[in-house]
Amino acid sequence: MAIEQHKDVESGYLQEPFIQPEEVACKEVGSDKSVENGSIGMVLLSTLVAVCGSFTFGNCVGYSSPTQAAIREDLSLSLAEFSMFGSLVTIGAMLGAITSGRITDFIGRKGAMRISTGFCITGWLAVFFSKGSYSLDLGRFFTGYGIGLISYVVPVYIAEIAPKNLRGGLATTNQLLIVTGASVSFLLGSVIHWRKLALAGLVPCICLLIGLCFIPESPRWLAKVGREKEFQLALRRLRGKDVDISDEAAEILIYIAAYSIGVGPVPWVIMSEIFPIHVKGIAGSLVVLANWLGAWIVSYTFNSLMSWSSPGTLFLYAGSSLLTILFVTKLVPETKGKTLEEIQAWISP
Repeated sequence: MAIEQHKDVESGYLQEPFIQPEEVACKEVGSDKSVENGSIGMVLLSTLVAVCGSFTFGNCVGYSSPTQAAIREDLSLSLAEFSMFGSLVTIGAMLGAITSGRITDFIGRKGAMRISTGFCITGWLAVFFSKGSYSLDLGRFFTGYGIGLISYVVPVYIAEIAPKNLRGGLATTNQLLIVTGASVSFLLGSVIHWRKLALAGLVPCICLLIGLCFIPESPRWLAKVGREKEFQLALRRLRGKDVDISDEAAEILIYIAAYSIGVGPVPWVIMSEIFPIHVKGIAGSLVVLANWLGAWIVSYTFNSLMSWSSPGTLFLYAGSSLLTILFVTKLVPETKGKTLEEIQAWISP
């Protein structure tokens, strides 16, 4: 077992790489330079595949707004029925968030992405073939559950495969593809029928499923579950060196709080970096749940707040942003340029 070869990881953090750099550079690969270039290419490919899930996330979020009138007219939906359709994505995502950590820890990062994609495909097909509100709602719920899983596993996977000097930049591609997917959904929704738009949502899902056949599993997860041969193979492909494991459960609440407030892509990056691997599943699930619960609260209260006072609503959001600045300044550590084990060493008592 890879973990057993290193220092008392049950009571502390991992202080050494699982495999030293010289162990990774095999004769059949060639020079160190070729190994490094090849591994960076695999890291970039793996990130590109993973963020197909992020694009699906954006598609799902942006789907209902530009298609509202057409869906209501074609299926004779009341405003209340359509409102239910629009909100089910966040309810499904909250359920997906609750289960995301357990699923990702049990079957791996790639396995979780496959399951999430399966739910999204099922949901899009249900929307495409829907003849009434029931199948429409079911499809929306399924896509919501799928993106609830995606919103956790994609940033975690990217953070675990990326070298420290690229981790921040690669992790933010998750948020970039989310907003890109939402923008594409809005643009296409204004020119094509809502059923065709649902069918178009299958494209990134299929790309993700195919791409998963060509990229490695997270070496950190493989080491955690004791699959040493696969772990070493993944390291050779990715040139990963270190896994960090510590028992800092008290840090969970701090970062859930930071994530609830929200500052664009930064909380996704922090979440994927900061949690030790043996609590990452539970902690990450709580973080993603906090995100989707916050999204539901904002979407549910927005119209009421705007009816109360438009300036007051905006000042309320601005005040939340100000609190975020203060929170980050005082409590959130800088992780730039640090390996995951160095981050754990820093926050450990």
